[in-house]
Amino acid sequence: MSLLTRFTRCLHLSDTKEAIVQNLFWAVLGKIVNLLSGLLVGIIVARYLGPEQYGLMDYVISYVFLFQSFAIFGLDAIEVREEARGQQPFQTIIGTAFTLKMMFAVVFMAAVILTSWWLEADGYTTLLVAVYSLSIVFNTLNVIRNYFTAIVQNEFIVKAEIARTMIGVGIKIVLLLCHASLTWFMVAYMFDFVLVGSGYIMAYHVKVGHLVEWRFDADVARFLLREAFPLLLTNIAVIVYQRIDHVMIGQMIDKEAVGYYSVASRFVEVLIYIPMILAQTITPVLVSARERSEQEYIHKGQQFMNLSLWCSFLAAILTSFLSSWVVRYTFGPEYLPAVAVLQVLSFKATSVALSNTAGAMLVTEGLQRWAILRDGFGCVVCVILNYLLLPRYGIMAAAFVAIASNVAAGYLADAFIPAYRHLFVRQTRALFFGWRDVLKFKRIMNSR
Repeated sequence: MSLLTRFTRCLHLSDTKEAIVQNLFWAVLGKIVNLLSGLLVGIIVARYLGPEQYGLMDYVISYVFLFQSFAIFGLDAIEVREEARGQQPFQTIIGTAFTLKMMFAVVFMAAVILTSWWLEADGYTTLLVAVYSLSIVFNTLNVIRNYFTAIVQNEFIVKAEIARTMIGVGIKIVLLLCHASLTWFMVAYMFDFVLVGSGYIMAYHVKVGHLVEWRFDADVARFLLREAFPLLLTNIAVIVYQRIDHVMIGQMIDKEAVGYYSVASRFVEVLIYIPMILAQTITPVLVSARERSEQEYIHKGQQFMNLSLWCSFLAAILTSFLSSWVVRYTFGPEYLPAVAVLQVLSFKATSVALSNTAGAMLVTEGLQRWAILRDGFGCVVCVILNYLLLPRYGIMAAAFVAIASNVAAGYLADAFIPAYRHLFVRQTRALFFGWRDVLKFKRIMNSR
């Protein structure tokens, strides 16, 4: 019996909640190792490159990330849901999803290079985009991660991700010691996707079987595409209002400003991960609860929403309070313009928590076809406000707009979409009364 299992047994949790806690432990452990290692390397790389080149690197990553949402085609959430239901052989679902993703990846890898060549006067930027765009292809192996998420067994893939992280950190440190150029760092960041994809394949081979057992099924493909298409539009809107600020800052201000904004975003990514992994982890649990009892499903969904929202809020307050100290003693004095941005942007985690748990519930209820309305609203708010405010108020405007966009998409829009109005009621309840569940956290975890 592992130490983690012994610990969860001491808490006297139900079998379901024990599985959730263990899954969350491995998911959070992997992400903490990844984020902290990435943050440490990011600090060293940022100090080495300086605000302008570091900003250019973040601009390229953000630009490619915009196109990656097309290649994913909204299939991740649907794949997890269908594998959790178990109505089709998982080899068929995972094989079909992988084939579809690979086709989209090739198309949009070409698209990201061509659009960069058309938009950018600087050919060097396009070269960096071309190098990093290979990550879109290797990201298709994320279907393996989705499978382990569906069966609530993150342990196997997290170990692969930790190994990838440590190797990737080693490569970047070697580049630093060799005084490598920005181009080589972009190659190293792209190679991270190669490493993690290889780790996923090894974990699948050891714990499940061979990739040759994957099967493509045309009927399943049509079903997945039909179910995922609303989420594609949603994901595009989400990616736009989550990452377009980096691109717009680079286009409307300069790459150095992107560097400052990126520093603040680095710390916020850690905060945002908490509600994101919680929403991803509870999706299979909510699916099972809804099949047993509608009342149980509503009760569990409200509890998860309450805890996610208020834990994120407390973490945001702490981060905002410590922001000056954090930036000064990590990235260095030359990045101090990022402090004010971080003080505001840290509260983005709260808005993400409010939105993501509701997003997991709408997927569970099969209501994703209307999600494009909520996220499209957030996308419009983001682009318009950034376009109007960035030239006048700079990167501080982008920080406030990031929060406003999340609130608009993940909360306010639900009040105007009839199919989502019940989610708006639950979110409002979480905003005003959710803090109570934080106070009785242990009792909630011990309940069945």
